[in-house]
Amino acid sequence: MAPKPITSPVPDAWYPTLSVFMLAIGLFVTASFFIYEATSSRQNRSLAKELITGAVASVFLGFGSLFLLLASGVYV
Repeated sequence: MAPKPITSPVPDAWYPTLSVFMLAIGLFVTASFFIYEATSSRQNRSLAKELITGAVASVFLGFGSLFLLLASGVYV
């Protein structure tokens, strides 16, 4: 019984599209985070909202960067 080769769960043709969409969403969430920080007073800020917004932006920017590297041929 020969072992199966390891394949990606995402087709290679989707890498550029996924990178563009994930980076766009990540940049949008990052921009909303900065706008929230700049426009709200120190007393009205919510730590939970800041952490959730930062985590969502981080995940989207991280996976967007990963798919950008994969789309450009840098296999990590």
